[in-house]
This record gives sequence, structure tokens and C-alpha cells, in this order.
Amino acid sequence: MIKKLPYILMFLMLIWHSILYAQDRFPRPEFESGYEYPTNQLPLQRVVWLEYLDVGVLIAALSLSSWLALKKRSRQGLVWVAVFSLAYFGFYREGCICAVGSIQNVALALFNKDYAIPLTALLFFLIPLIFAFAFGRVFCAGVCPFGAIQELTGFRPVKLPKTVESVMAAIPFIYLALAVLFAATKSQFIICRYDPFVGIFRLNAPFTMIILGALLLISGIFINRPYCRYLCPYGVLLNIFSRFSGKHLTITPAECTDCRLCEDSCPYDAILPSDKVINIEEPVKSRKRFIIYLLLIPVFVAAGAIVFYNLAPVLSRVNSDVHLAREIRTENEKGIEAISKAAVAFKESGSTEDELFTQELNIIERYRKASPWAGAFLGLALGISLFSLTIRNTRTGYRPHQGKCYSCGRCFKYCPVEPKNRI
Repeated sequence: MIKKLPYILMFLMLIWHSILYAQDRFPRPEFESGYEYPTNQLPLQRVVWLEYLDVGVLIAALSLSSWLALKKRSRQGLVWVAVFSLAYFGFYREGCICAVGSIQNVALALFNKDYAIPLTALLFFLIPLIFAFAFGRVFCAGVCPFGAIQELTGFRPVKLPKTVESVMAAIPFIYLALAVLFAATKSQFIICRYDPFVGIFRLNAPFTMIILGALLLISGIFINRPYCRYLCPYGVLLNIFSRFSGKHLTITPAECTDCRLCEDSCPYDAILPSDKVINIEEPVKSRKRFIIYLLLIPVFVAAGAIVFYNLAPVLSRVNSDVHLAREIRTENEKGIEAISKAAVAFKESGSTEDELFTQELNIIERYRKASPWAGAFLGLALGISLFSLTIRNTRTGYRPHQGKCYSCGRCFKYCPVEPKNRI
């Protein structure tokens, strides 16, 4: 029963997440503590020097994490950085602004000339990516408050089957594509709307979000960092940038002896085995797969674009104006009175239904132009993921996967090799 507990918790977490998307169909309960869901959440205005202080703290924390992970190789030090980041970026700064949510600010600024992104929001988006390109995912190691709160609760890690892991790992790509699409079309900031931890940091989350956050933290006892691995859209970008990092955390401080002690130490399955202990696939089969998967990439891109183009009317319902237009149309056609706050406000505003329906058509048309790009991105991601399986470098020792590794340092204590400079 204990072995099945992580899967039960993961199932409950996903079911509850789907319930959140349907909760607006009914009146919200009274125990929401005054919390209002953000639609297009912009960074809270603060004194300018305090905003740049946050940027300075971010750079300092990233620099310290890089030193602890790459040079000092201190798992304990990284944990203390995580504690600080949770206290500062989490509870003191209340999770805003964060690098994860800044994706939406960047998307909104790129595709809407009437919105100028604050410089601090742009820096919070760019700086962790720059560090990932230079040193790997040190932002995940101990700086991100979302990762920190999960890292500190991962007491009894259990590995999921590789099939389940592969399927779940696709969700962040979908989340990223939808987050950019909805932000670019000025519809919603879904990352902020369904953030499971910000409400906890602010101590005023609605009941449903408290449940989701609690499920994530409880499941995180067994399945380390469930949000980071199976939901975080910013993690997709960090994964990509980290793959090209000039320097990266290593499992061993010197030459690997292939002792295999670290083989099962990583709860994120981010350790790549040495070629000496695995069977290499036949060259003929590898070449065939290489050619087939390479040819499939444009097919996946085209298929994704077509699917999302046809889904544009459905996806556009996330926009409040489209939702309102559908509500008013339902009232006219079926006699079901529109009683939402938006409908009541529309009736009192003096605007005509023709204007509303015209606006609806304009938004749907904008979605038809933007949605194929989101679908093409997902198709490209799928194609490259499959294609990457046919490409590999020779490994003479155990190494971390530079994209999947969170630079947490859990593997350090399993390596018996002494540093070269130690006497």
C-alpha cells in the first residue's frame, strides 16, 4: 500500500487540477478569504530601489548556488540557499514577481504594443536563463521558491516508471504553449491563476488552491518536485538553455571509476550511465531511427499547427469577452438568463450586442492566427525529443543529464572519488 501511495497522490493532484478549470461554473464559496483570481496580473508597484534590490538578491543567490554546486559541491549549502530563497522570494516577496510568471509578461509585451514590460520583470525572466546557459539549472537548485518549498519536503523519494515519467514530462510543454498563447492574446495569465504556491506564500489562497498546493507538497514527499517536473513551464526553457551550459554540476569531482554507487541516487532519473555498463544499440538500427525521426519532425510540426488551428474557437473561450458573448447568445437563443457579474455589467453599460459579437469574432480570428504557432511549437518539441534519442555522445563515466538535472547535489554523497586537489 505504501508503494502505491505516490501514484494515488499524483492521481488526486491531477484530478483536482482539472476541477480547478471547471470551478467558475458555480458560485465561489465564502471561504476564499478575499482572494481574487488575477486575469492579467502585473507586478505590484514598489519603490524603485526595492525592485532592483530583488534583482540584486536574485543575482547573488544564483551566484552562490553556482559556486556551491560546481566548485564547493555542497548539498548542505544548497539546502540553506533554498531556505533563504523560500523565506525571501516566497514569504517575504509573496512569490511575485517570479521568473515562472514573468513568461506571461514577456509574451504580453512581445505581441501587444500597448504594454511595456517593467525592466525588473524582464530581468527576472532573463537572468536565470543566462545562469542556466552558463552553469546549468542552478536557479532550480536553491533559488526558485517553488522548487525550494518542494525540495525541503522531499523526504522519501520514489521513482516513477519511465513510461509514466515520459508522459508526465510532456505537460510543461503544453502548459508553456497555452500560457504564452493566452497571455499574447490578452486573455488570461493562467500561470498566476492556477499557481498552487503563491496563495500559500500570501496566506490567503482560496480553498481549492490550498488543496492543490497541499497535494503537491504531500506527493512531493515521495515524488520529488512534482510541480517542477510535471507542470512548471519555465522549467522547459531552463531545460533547453541548460543543455548548452559551458560548465555544469558533475557527479564526481574527478575521474569517474564506474563504481555505480550513484546509479539510483537521483530521484529525477537525471543520471546518464557510462557506456561501459550498458549495451550500445547496433549502428544500422541507430541510422534507421535517425533518418525516420528526422523526417517526422516537419510532420509533427504541421500536424500540431493544423490541430491547434481547428481548436482556436475552443481555446478562445478562455477570453472573458468571448465567454461573455457566448453567455449573451445562450440567453437570446435558449432563454437562459445571463446572471454573471460580467453579463450584468454589460447590460448596464449601454454597449450593443452587435459590438460584443464583433469583438468575439475579432478575438477568435486572432486565436486562429496565433494558435497554429503554439501547435507547431508542441509538434517541434515532440519531434526533437524523439530525434534526440537517436543522437548520443560517448560517455566514459556517469554524468548528469544537463537538461533534466536540477543541480540539487543529492548525488554528491554517493560518489567515493576524492577531489584531485585533495591530499
